[in-house]
Amino acid sequence: MNQNWKKNISIPLLVAAGCLIAFVSIALSISDNQIHTFDDTLIGWIQGMESPGMTRCMQLFTWIGSEVPVVVITILAMLVLYIYLRHKRELLFLACVIAGSTLLNALIKLVFQRARPTINRIIEVSGYSFPSGHSMAAFSLYGGLAFLIWKHVPTATGRVLMIIVSAIFILTIGMSRIYLGVHYPSDVVGGYFLSGCWLAVCIWFYQRHLERLSLLQSKSLA
Repeated sequence: MNQNWKKNISIPLLVAAGCLIAFVSIALSISDNQIHTFDDTLIGWIQGMESPGMTRCMQLFTWIGSEVPVVVITILAMLVLYIYLRHKRELLFLACVIAGSTLLNALIKLVFQRARPTINRIIEVSGYSFPSGHSMAAFSLYGGLAFLIWKHVPTATGRVLMIIVSAIFILTIGMSRIYLGVHYPSDVVGGYFLSGCWLAVCIWFYQRHLERLSLLQSKSLA
C-alpha cells in the first residue's frame, strides 16, 4: 500500500494540487469582490513606475508574450528538439502544455467573464480579463522549456541561469500587462497558478510515460 501511494503521489501532483488550491482561492476572492485591496496596491506600485522608457520596455515584453511570438518560439523550440536532439516525446509534451494552457484560458475566461480595468490603460485590447492569457502562455512556454532543457544543461550554474532567465521572462510579461492597464494583478497571479497546475499535470503524465517505456524495455531485455 505504501509503495503504491509513493508511486502515484509524486512531487508534480503535489505541486499541481497546491497551484489548483491557490487558483481556486483567487477565483473565489474575485467572485466575492474580496481582492480589490490586493489589486489596487499592486496596480499603484507598478503603474507608479511609469516613464517613457519603462513603457517601451513593457510594450516589448507584452509583445513577446503575445500570440505570434509565442507560436514562433514554440515552433522553433520544437524544431530544435526534433532536428538536433531527436526528441519526439519532448516535442509532443511541449505542444500539449501550450495547447492545453490556451484552451484552459479560453474556457475560464468564458466562465468568469471579468471585465478588464478601465483606468490608466496605455494600450487597448478586447476580451475578458481573468485569467491573463499572456501570463499563462509565458508560464507554460518558458516553464515547459526549462523543464525539458534542464537535463541537457551540464552544470549547476547553467541550470540556475536558465531558471533565472525563464523567471524574468515569466514575471516581466505578467508585470507588463498590469503596467499597461489591461489586467488586474489577480488576473496575472491566477494565470500563473492555473498554468502551473496544468504544467505540473503534464510533467506527471510525461514522467509516468517514460517510466512505463523504461519498464517495457527492461522486460524486453530480460
